[in-house]
Amino acid sequence: MFCGRISAKMICGRPYRFFKTAIGALVISQLPTPKKWLKVMGGITEATAKKSRWKTLGVRALSGLVLMAICGIPIYFGGWVWAVFIVIVCARVIYEWVRMTDTGAGNLAFALPWAGLLAVMALAQFGLWQQALTSVLFIGAIATYERSRRGGGRQSGRGGGLWAGFGILYVLLPSLAMLWLRGDVAGFTAPGFAIFLFIVVVVIAADTFAYLGGSTIGGPKLVPNISPNKTWSGLLSGFVFGALFGALAALIIGFSPLYGVLFALPIVVFAVLGDLLESMIKRHLKVKDAGGLIPGHGGLLDRIDSLLLIVVVAAGALLLWPNLWPLA
Repeated sequence: MFCGRISAKMICGRPYRFFKTAIGALVISQLPTPKKWLKVMGGITEATAKKSRWKTLGVRALSGLVLMAICGIPIYFGGWVWAVFIVIVCARVIYEWVRMTDTGAGNLAFALPWAGLLAVMALAQFGLWQQALTSVLFIGAIATYERSRRGGGRQSGRGGGLWAGFGILYVLLPSLAMLWLRGDVAGFTAPGFAIFLFIVVVVIAADTFAYLGGSTIGGPKLVPNISPNKTWSGLLSGFVFGALFGALAALIIGFSPLYGVLFALPIVVFAVLGDLLESMIKRHLKVKDAGGLIPGHGGLLDRIDSLLLIVVVAAGALLLWPNLWPLA
């Protein structure tokens, strides 16, 4: 059975090798298997994703509340105070648009739309609305010609000119719509104040809960070729909570919650369309964000893209049906 005698010298002469082997085997036996390692790393990745999701949601909600707070005083007073505020906001949006669509932009590319914005808002504030609308088209034509003639940049020739002209319409028409919707009457009881309060509340609620629902529930993508992160679950969440906050805003303003729901639903629809429109433009131009005003979350245009389309549609609807808004 034994090949020879095992002496004490043989056992005691190799204690280091014996204990080294035993300890090594013990350590290896306690190491996690590859499956356990994958599970641990997956948990870390999921936790990081959840943290990032809530951080992004917080920034979205906070930026919406900050925007609402900043807009509060100008919206309350209306008139020239509101007009000056619109000029400041839209001047920044014009800057982001020109930077995004025209990499070779010179001073004239910025000065022309800025001067046009000032002229159009002044005409409107003095009650010359028809002249203001005509001026928007005229300034758009000049911007198109200047950009086509100059060429260069991200979009050259006729294509570049169309981007310049479209940018004028994209910013100046909403600026006129916002001025007209608010009106000159100051105070909380002014119809224009109620209209803007309702629109802003619904848009912030829909945007915040659409992001939360889409990132939490997931599911099929809405339009992956345009905006890969938008989902049908997010859209449904935006509709539900936009309608709920619309009903709540209606109660605060002083009309039926049912009307609040009916007005909120089309606002959510056009908010999504406005967001998708800007996403489509950025994808075509191969840019991630319109600007860097909010680090990691884009520029001012990225935050108010939904509002730009909504105010134009709302103004058009009230021009066609003046009695549509219950408090008008």
